[in-house]
Amino acid sequence: MNKPRCVTKACGIFLLWATGAIILPGQTLTTLHSFNGTDGSYPRAALVQATNGNLYGTTAASGTSARGTIFKITSSGTLTTLYTFCPNNSHCSDGASPLGALAQGSDGDLYGTTDAGGSGHGTIFKSTPDGVLKTLYSFCPHGDCTDGSDPSAGLVLGTDGNWYGTTSAGGVSGIGTVFKITPSGELTTLYRFCMQSHCPDGRNPSSGLVQGNDGNFYGTTQYGGANDDGTVFKITPSGELATLHSFEGTDGDVPNALVQGTDGDFYGTTESGGANVFYGTVFKIAPTGQLTTLHSFCSQSGCADGDTLFAGLIQGSDGNFYGTTFIGGANSNGTVFKITPTGELTTLYSFCSQNSCTDGYQPLGAVFQDTNGKLYGTTGYGGSSNACYDGCGTVFSLSVGLVPFVEAQPTSGNVGVAVNILGTNLIGATSVTFNGTAATFTVKSKSEVTTTVPAGATTGTVQVVTPGGTLSSNVPFMVN
Repeated sequence: MNKPRCVTKACGIFLLWATGAIILPGQTLTTLHSFNGTDGSYPRAALVQATNGNLYGTTAASGTSARGTIFKITSSGTLTTLYTFCPNNSHCSDGASPLGALAQGSDGDLYGTTDAGGSGHGTIFKSTPDGVLKTLYSFCPHGDCTDGSDPSAGLVLGTDGNWYGTTSAGGVSGIGTVFKITPSGELTTLYRFCMQSHCPDGRNPSSGLVQGNDGNFYGTTQYGGANDDGTVFKITPSGELATLHSFEGTDGDVPNALVQGTDGDFYGTTESGGANVFYGTVFKIAPTGQLTTLHSFCSQSGCADGDTLFAGLIQGSDGNFYGTTFIGGANSNGTVFKITPTGELTTLYSFCSQNSCTDGYQPLGAVFQDTNGKLYGTTGYGGSSNACYDGCGTVFSLSVGLVPFVEAQPTSGNVGVAVNILGTNLIGATSVTFNGTAATFTVKSKSEVTTTVPAGATTGTVQVVTPGGTLSSNVPFMVN
């Protein structure tokens, strides 16, 4: 294994701080899989848990054609390569280089994007859980790319049943769009960025969207805005966009994806900027646009708290937020961290704490919380394989003491709407309630219960009583 490379502007100082890992008591990282090139390499997106209980993800490269893969992995680490993009190693009409996370639709299929391939500028696809892939849309089919190009983020399923996403390029000015697409593949471009001089509305949206409780979608642009440091925007399902915040450096620069907290505010990260200029931030922003910087990285000696963020946050079942830094930490190779809604940050793990970085290093994607309570994620480099120059990357789990929970899909709906409840060890469940109101249900498997929102239900916690105890939802279910 080669020594990890120094990849950013301030990396020279990190070589002075190669100390032991900062690991709090009770936190255990397990490397579940080391990629070897043939089964994929350089994963850079978060994982997703499907209703069958398995985790699904993508690698940006390698496989039999070196153009990326779709894989599934069990919570214990058994990995199966489901699909290799560009299998004939020419034209890549099925897409190439998937960079964003997958998302499961109500039909059980997994939906995602590729940054390249198709007509040459990326695709939208769906895949069965067993790896049968169908290309739904190829961007830039006529060469003008007014429909967008190079989608580098995943999709979000709207409450209307359509998928919504962004492209980082294309559009009228060539610098990005917001789109919606039906499950059958009919695409509508909702917004094209930089419609005004100097791009006050932002440019290059490289992260995905999140649908807020108000039904609107929220996202970020990497650049543009009043100071060309990126923006936070809101867009209606019909395409009316409002810029909520323009970053100006000290409050962050180059923002990543957002997540809505249970308090209604949105939380996110920036790749750089902040009080320490280059190293990135965690922020929260109200739906009205008031932004608060919660943490500026490299606030500790030697950037022990981390440096440079390429991914957003998740809110754990304990109400705290969890994320990754690409570099920094005790070994200068990235971290997993926890941050409270008020900004108290704890470094949970520093990568490359093992000889030859067999635990991986430099995570590019966000972590994901499985319903078993553990965090799961990937590193872009490292691992036990020498097939790639810097290591082909890993899949890991991190136990931080969080308890199992259930997740309702969707998280809102009217009385009578069908709901899938995702969980762990659900066989033998005896009760399902929506904020205390009992619902009829069917146990489909150890990881899935199906039900409908019962009459009289109100907004609140979904609970499932199992032989092992009562499991509560990680977020309240909103009854419309």
